[in-house]
Amino acid sequence: MGKKGPLGTAGQPIIFKMKAQLLDDGRSIVPLAETKNMWSWIKVYASGGENTLHAHPNEDHMFVILAGEAIFYGPNDEKTTLGRNDGIMLPAGTLYHFNACSEEPLVLLRIGARHGGGVEDMFRVGADGEPLPGGSKKNKWKPPVYRENEYYE
Repeated sequence: MGKKGPLGTAGQPIIFKMKAQLLDDGRSIVPLAETKNMWSWIKVYASGGENTLHAHPNEDHMFVILAGEAIFYGPNDEKTTLGRNDGIMLPAGTLYHFNACSEEPLVLLRIGARHGGGVEDMFRVGADGEPLPGGSKKNKWKPPVYRENEYYE
């Protein structure tokens, strides 16, 4: 077994507030906290917002629905509808996509954990195994159109 250091020497706690501006169109990401191996974001999708079938080969991650509803799809179009306080855990390499199916914006807590490496080793691939940038039209990205003075908090 390796040598263990004293408790409390690995770093400092990271305090964050879960607040994100709601959208009329597009999607947004609000970074909350990050360490070497783990991070959390709030993701907001306008009603009808979606992404395309993809996987994260070097990352386990999960979503918890904070507001709205989403339909999550697997590689064979199997589907699961999730609402407020429901969650889904996606092991590294799991193919999935989702869409915001409620009239209100979809607000997600996304927590990811890396499998070795750093941020530079994180990427997404499409069902064909080719790189699929998150902010690409191929991934159905649309710029956010924010609702004035309306927030999830």
